[in-house]
Amino acid sequence: MAGGIASADLAIAIGKAGMLGSFGAGGLPPERIEAAIQQIQQALPQGPYAFNLIHSPNDTAMERNTVDLYLKYGVKTVEASAFLDLTPSIVYYRVAGLALNSANEIEIRHKVIAKLSRREVATKFMQPAPEKLLKGLVEQGLITELQAKLAAQVPIADDITVEADSAGHTDNRPLVCLLPSILSLRDQIQEQYQYSNPVRVGAAGGIGTPQAALAAFAMGAAYVMTGSINQSCVEAAASAHTKQLLAQADMTDIMMAPAADMFEMGVRLQVLKRGTLFPVRAQKLYELYRNYDSIEAIPGPEKAQIEKQIFRRSLETVWEDTVTFFQQRDPTQILKANQNPKRKMALIFRSYLGLSSRWSNTGEPGREIDYQIWCGPTMGAFNDWVRGSYLADPQDRRVVDVAYHILRGAAFLYRLQSLQIQGLHMPKQYTQYKPEPIQVDFL
Repeated sequence: MAGGIASADLAIAIGKAGMLGSFGAGGLPPERIEAAIQQIQQALPQGPYAFNLIHSPNDTAMERNTVDLYLKYGVKTVEASAFLDLTPSIVYYRVAGLALNSANEIEIRHKVIAKLSRREVATKFMQPAPEKLLKGLVEQGLITELQAKLAAQVPIADDITVEADSAGHTDNRPLVCLLPSILSLRDQIQEQYQYSNPVRVGAAGGIGTPQAALAAFAMGAAYVMTGSINQSCVEAAASAHTKQLLAQADMTDIMMAPAADMFEMGVRLQVLKRGTLFPVRAQKLYELYRNYDSIEAIPGPEKAQIEKQIFRRSLETVWEDTVTFFQQRDPTQILKANQNPKRKMALIFRSYLGLSSRWSNTGEPGREIDYQIWCGPTMGAFNDWVRGSYLADPQDRRVVDVAYHILRGAAFLYRLQSLQIQGLHMPKQYTQYKPEPIQVDFL
């Protein structure tokens, strides 16, 4: 979960239990990411841990700067998310970690987990890096000729996380259709390239109960990944109000809304609608962006309405704050906006979308109705499952407990189904798995 919601504390807790947690670096400034790297590496000097690298089509400098940080600190595993295509930054990270060991075998020091939901994107991550991108990196002196040659023998990603109907960026695709398709694609590409280590394929999106995890494993997933449900856990960097709303959510309490990072492209993400007006207000801003070419072209009554209800200040003041923000982060954005009134309007509107997620994380008083809370339908399924158990209260939801009970419950249900297939009748009290407090100590 971006914005640091998947916090350092969360990644550390999961790592100490022997599972892989990914820090949600997407949208964070370099200093926040750097601090998280130092904290996690101190707590988990031998791992396991991963850091997210989110695709940033509107801010390629941020994507590259994040990769530079990962290389500087020797981050060995990156989770690449929201990519629409391969970029020089993700290829640079991958290939810069290639070398030959003493046995003259390729050693992959930079692992990549690609989280995606499109077959065409999966194809790119399962194949070797494109020669054009490799040539450019060699010319810049970022990788060696040897590394470029080695890159032709390995895929970009070690693992593909098939992301179905999830929180945040999603294509809302059903796992039962998407996962078999990507597994079949993996087999085709493996037959073509004959990698010594075939790409693993895991499942995410909708994984919030033992039944969902078991279904994913039964379809061939090598692993499962959770997202929405972690956000309601103690270790997540979300506010108490947000966690309470998540703990009350039903499967139908969600809707799609415009995404801040790909606003101009019309990309949407899945959020909680219960207890917040964010998705409706964000959609209103996108409709204005689509219908008008500048802030000045918006009719007076419409402009006054969004200033009063959404921004709660003048758009001129919003623009001043936007200029200050990008002067510190990426001044070229302001230069482009001053030359293009529609781009300026997009940056102003994106400021509300960006702030709304931060308000949700920090618990901004008085802005509860504007909280942007990334959430998928699995949150409701999880709440149904834990109702009546100790995990019903978000104050008792610890990420390791949640992960453990999902995996243990999946194993329980698998054994139960195996016995039932053999004709053994089980009393009702032995056919359900409900989480009970337990001491979890994997390591």
